[in-house]
Amino acid sequence: QLQLVESGGGLVQPGGSLRLSCAASGFTPDYYAIGWFRQAPGKEREGVSCITNSGGTFNYAHSVKGRFTISRDTAKNTVYLQMNSLKPEDTAVYYCAGTPLSCPLPPNGLEYDYWGQGTQVTVSS
Repeated sequence: QLQLVESGGGLVQPGGSLRLSCAASGFTPDYYAIGWFRQAPGKEREGVSCITNSGGTFNYAHSVKGRFTISRDTAKNTVYLQMNSLKPEDTAVYYCAGTPLSCPLPPNGLEYDYWGQGTQVTVSS
């Protein structure tokens, strides 16, 4: 069993930055790939980015390329999502999720077994 807790969301102006954290605990958390997903009101869940247990990274969403960076601190069992140059369309609830697979495709989240509770990100002036 893997437990995931997100933090770091909030209200930020367009062009600003936030860093989300996903703290993992439970059975061998460093075994799992961790993905970030988001869901805006009235929209389907969207895969954002993923990092494998060995540190390989994948951008699921083309819209965040060059702006969002995923990273992993194995010693702290924490995965981060650094979000820069934020836009209003980035507004959503952001979730981290764990999978024993290596950043599976398609990025619809169906291959992820463990989910956090989500953290709200609002980009607005």
